[in-house]
Amino acid sequence: MLTSYLYVFFISMVPLIELRGAIPAGVLLGLPLWSVYVVAIIGNMLPVPFIFFFARKILEWGADKPVIGKFFTFCLQKGHRGGEKLKATAGRGLPWALLLFVGIPLPGTGAWTGTLAASLLDMDFKSSVLACMGGVLLAGCIMGALSLAGVSALGAVVA
Repeated sequence: MLTSYLYVFFISMVPLIELRGAIPAGVLLGLPLWSVYVVAIIGNMLPVPFIFFFARKILEWGADKPVIGKFFTFCLQKGHRGGEKLKATAGRGLPWALLLFVGIPLPGTGAWTGTLAASLLDMDFKSSVLACMGGVLLAGCIMGALSLAGVSALGAVVA
């Protein structure tokens, strides 16, 4: 049982998969949805402060390195351009836009990407973490509902 929860915890920490993969995995492992939800959210939010404080610094550090420089520079420029567009469109509603971005359960729109975007946009730590937390809670609710519906449908087909 503990091993199953550890799977959920670590899956939710993986970029691009995050809790979008951890919640369905936990439900398929037969764990109760409420506990899967809590464990996946904790696992998904744990890397957020590290991403916020260190990802931009690592990208800036690596921008002039021979092997990784082009990719790191591309990430910085892409994030800056996208961030400026989002800032111009959202204005003062930037935290709400970030919440919705993180909360839509699509690949590449999770807490990792949202936190990196907040860091590149020079958002303050508190509002970016709260927006990401709200987005993760929203995505968790959506994925929980979809997982239960999918398991029920699978059970109906198999039985």
